[in-house]
Amino acid sequence: MRLTVFLPMIAVASTLSAAPAAFAQTMIDATNIDEIVNIARGYGSATIQLDTLGDPQILGRIDGIQYTVNFYDCENGENCKSIQFRAAWTNPGTVTLEDMNRWNQDKRFGKAYLDMENDPVIEWDVNLFAGVSSRNLDDTFDWWKIVLQNFSADTF
Repeated sequence: MRLTVFLPMIAVASTLSAAPAAFAQTMIDATNIDEIVNIARGYGSATIQLDTLGDPQILGRIDGIQYTVNFYDCENGENCKSIQFRAAWTNPGTVTLEDMNRWNQDKRFGKAYLDMENDPVIEWDVNLFAGVSSRNLDDTFDWWKIVLQNFSADTF
């Protein structure tokens, strides 16, 4: 009788100990540039380049909309700590400050503004402190895709 009770307990214990391995995810922070660009490529073209400060920058396209992922708080172009999604358009003359204010008031993701040339810009800071799972960052890119589509549709 004891053996009958003991065997199911072993099966449950071994299943529970294997569970964390089944859910293991690659953790990504802003130092994992190659992994970030690989996720970006799942949504369209994406290449790594250097910005004017020598920090890494991803130049990508989603549904024909060009965007960048800028890396911040880097040490000599490496060991970056945070990222920011950014896209900008040329103002056809119809986009107003009121449009940007309305976006910022009504939308949860993305900060919109008119730049020094009066062109519409949308940015989104993403916290990668201590890393996020690859699934989380993939979902973040999916949200960015939605933000780009909505901003383009709502603004132009």
